[in-house]
Amino acid sequence: MNAPRSLDELINALRCLPGVGPRSAQRMAYHLLQRDQEGARRLADSLDYALEHVRHCEKCNNFTEEVVCELCSSQRRDPALLCVVEMPADLLMMEQAHCYKGMYFVLMGRLSPLDGIGPREINLDRLLKRARDNMVKEVILATNFTVEGEATAHYIGEMLQNEGLKITRIARGLPVGGELEHVDSGTLAQAVLERREVK
Repeated sequence: MNAPRSLDELINALRCLPGVGPRSAQRMAYHLLQRDQEGARRLADSLDYALEHVRHCEKCNNFTEEVVCELCSSQRRDPALLCVVEMPADLLMMEQAHCYKGMYFVLMGRLSPLDGIGPREINLDRLLKRARDNMVKEVILATNFTVEGEATAHYIGEMLQNEGLKITRIARGLPVGGELEHVDSGTLAQAVLERREVK
């Protein structure tokens, strides 16, 4: 017996989430329909609202509901410092560490040629424009210490080399192969404080 088409579509839709395979998607769908219909409605409404209202900040590329996000609009941030991170979760970790008061640029990914992710897909043209805004003096590369993260940092360092900016890389207080969103704030703070210039 086949499941109703709408149930199959829900299961397939849930599979778009990272780490969710067919069995997990099926369990989620059954749970939402059988045990938590109110939660399912909230999820649908929240997703619909986010798709309608959330956009990328014109300056830092992070998610926001405004044209320019709250961080980029803040007068308390140091516009001479620009920290480049891979994902919004990395920006949140930096903020939770309370060790950095500059601006950000969120790549929304990292270079991964095997996955078809090149400079255009991670908005390096926008990063270059931001770095050339005559306010930025130092670019801090805070990509993850994975192969792709290191390659991304190297590429950005090369790209910005002749822009008259100080280019630094956060220190390796983080474990090799580690990702920022999984690191405790003390380790992250130490890594930011011990960043080094990229040569």
